[in-house]
Amino acid sequence: MEALQGGLRDLGYVEGENIVFRFRWVESVEQLPELAAQLVRMNVDVILAMSSTMVEPARRATKTIPIVFAAHADPVGVGHVASLARPGGNITGMSMLLTELAAKELEILKEVVPHAMRVGVLWNPTVPTHPDAVKAVESAGEKLRLRLHLVPVATVDDFDGAFVSMSREGVEGFLVVASPVTFSQRARLAELALAHRLPGMFGSKENVEAGGLISYGADLNDLARRSAAYIDKILKGAKPADLPVEQASKYQLVINLKTAKALGLEVPPTLLARADEVIE
Repeated sequence: MEALQGGLRDLGYVEGENIVFRFRWVESVEQLPELAAQLVRMNVDVILAMSSTMVEPARRATKTIPIVFAAHADPVGVGHVASLARPGGNITGMSMLLTELAAKELEILKEVVPHAMRVGVLWNPTVPTHPDAVKAVESAGEKLRLRLHLVPVATVDDFDGAFVSMSREGVEGFLVVASPVTFSQRARLAELALAHRLPGMFGSKENVEAGGLISYGADLNDLARRSAAYIDKILKGAKPADLPVEQASKYQLVINLKTAKALGLEVPPTLLARADEVIE
C-alpha cells in the first residue's frame, strides 16, 4: 500500500486534498464479498483489488465501478479480462505470470536441493489462479522426475498440519505457490520450515526477508507502484476496457544464506551468482 500511495503521490495525488482512501482489511476470504459490497454501496470511483483473490468478489459486486488489480496471477486464464490488450470490461491492471513462475520456481528449488526426489507443494484452493499453477508445477515435476506431495493450505490454521503431512511423507523440500495468506503469514511459514528443517521456495522476496530460504517472483512493490498509473487514468476519464493489462517487468531471485546455513545447505555458486539479492 505504501508503494501504491507513493506512486499516486508522484502523479500529484495528496490524501485528503484530491484523493481519499477507504481501506477494507479482511481476516479470511469469506469476508471479501461483504466488504466488496460495502465499497460498491459507498459508490467509490475505483476499487483496488490486489490479486485474483480480491478481484473475484469485487467483480461479482459491480459491473460498472472500475476495478484495478496490482498483482493478478492470470487475469485472462480466470476470465477477469477478455485479453491483455483489450480487457473489455470494468477490470484492468498489472499482472504477473504465476503459472509460468511456479514451474520455474520448482526448477530452481531442484538446483538448491539437487538430491531431492520428493517435494511438497503448498497451494491455496481459495485462490482462483492456483489450479492452473498447480498443473504447471505438476508438469514441471514430471520433467524433473520429482514426486510431488500436494497440500492445500487455505488459512493459517492449515499450516501446522501441512508441515506435519510433508514431514510424514518424507519430502526433502517444498514449494509455496504464492497467495495472500502465505505472504501475510511469511514469518510463521519461515518458522515452521526451520522447525521441520525443510528448504522452501517462495514467490516473494518478503518471504525470504522473513527467514525463508529462497524466492523467485515479481517485485510486488514495483507492481503496486505502477498500478497507480491506472488509477490516475481512470480518475481522468479513461475506461478500464481500453487500458491494456501490463505484465511485470522486474523478477527477483533472493537467497537467505543465514537460513541455508541453519538448514545445513550449501547453495551452488552458480545460483548465488544469478541472485538479485543475497541475505547474509
